[in-house]
Amino acid sequence: MIRSMFSAISGLRNHQTMMDVVGNNISNVNTTGFKSSTTVFQDVLSQVLRGGGAATTELGGTNPAQVGLGSRVAAITTNFGQGALQRTGRATDLAVQGDGFFVVNQAGQELYTRAGSFSVDALGRLVTQEGAFVMGWQGDATGNVNTNGAIGQIQVPVGDLAAPNPTGQIDLGGNLPSNAAIGATIVNSVEIFDTQGSPIDIRFTFTKTAADTWTLDSQYTLADGTTTGAAGTQSTIVFDANGEIDTGASTLNTLDTVPGTAGPIDVFLGNAGGANRLTQYGELSTVAVLNQDGSAAGSLQSFTISQEGLVVGSYSNGRTRAIGQIALASFANPEGLEKVGGSNYRSTMNSGLAQLGTAGAGGRGLMSSGTLEMSNVDLAQEFTNLIVAQRGFQANSRVVTTSDELLQEVVNLKR
Repeated sequence: MIRSMFSAISGLRNHQTMMDVVGNNISNVNTTGFKSSTTVFQDVLSQVLRGGGAATTELGGTNPAQVGLGSRVAAITTNFGQGALQRTGRATDLAVQGDGFFVVNQAGQELYTRAGSFSVDALGRLVTQEGAFVMGWQGDATGNVNTNGAIGQIQVPVGDLAAPNPTGQIDLGGNLPSNAAIGATIVNSVEIFDTQGSPIDIRFTFTKTAADTWTLDSQYTLADGTTTGAAGTQSTIVFDANGEIDTGASTLNTLDTVPGTAGPIDVFLGNAGGANRLTQYGELSTVAVLNQDGSAAGSLQSFTISQEGLVVGSYSNGRTRAIGQIALASFANPEGLEKVGGSNYRSTMNSGLAQLGTAGAGGRGLMSSGTLEMSNVDLAQEFTNLIVAQRGFQANSRVVTTSDELLQEVVNLKR
């Protein structure tokens, strides 16, 4: 009778723990990145009343007789299943679709989280809502990110200026009409940039000088409005019978006299058989300047985060540049992580070392910008567990009261 009472007491304690776990799950049903927990019970040491006996020729074997001494909480496991994604529209809200964890540094301690509600502080650093630094790799001035180095704080350089990029190549393409009369001209223009980012207007003039033969002349106009003659040696473009440029018969030159530029500017007319090349077909007149690779100075206007975690800044000059790369961590045994509050986890001896890398590699999953991962708590399951815990607690309490009644009957034997 005494054994049954203490066994029931252990059951009461265990079901109280189960209630605590279920209550915590339900309280965090709307916590970003929260992972629910499950309570696992197991029995404790059993008292052997009679050992097992071996079978003989005269008697069969006997099984051991044992009385259990109650139960205990074997484990409280964490369910790291994927939670649903909720759209927020904030550029700094991130969710991981996969098994990875964001790496944050809080007061010098490296922690891991699935809660991706980030923001940018006054110094441009990407931080969590508790002020922990989001870790990754910072890009250099040219936009290169070395993901093989040590991780550090991700900083968005608010107000950053991108240096001007002088034009080094101009792409021309389209079609010159093969039926154009001798002496016909087609004019196009483009704005290029010198080493200080100042604009220079270049005007290209195509003149048909003979059958299947055109010349290409250019003029440049400086910022002060001064227009000067040819910005380079005149090019001669000869087309073959198929309307393609005959490179052997043509003379294609660079622009080598534009002031303020870094050097000669290549005029690229495309590759034979390639897209956007210069051709001579029929009556179409579609020749145009397709691109130039220079830009003026620009300031950072906004930034986006790709599904690989690459932070890309957009500048006022229309250019983009990689600012940094957010790191993700994976573990051999995520259930071995220790919860430390704030939806953060700490590695333990049984979780294994954090395997750092980029999203989309090493099974870390991908990032979704503008979304947050919601709690993976299943309310239907939790309310079912609530009923189970309540009935288990009630059943064990009945064992206590029944044992007490039996003890009362024993006491009443002496009257």
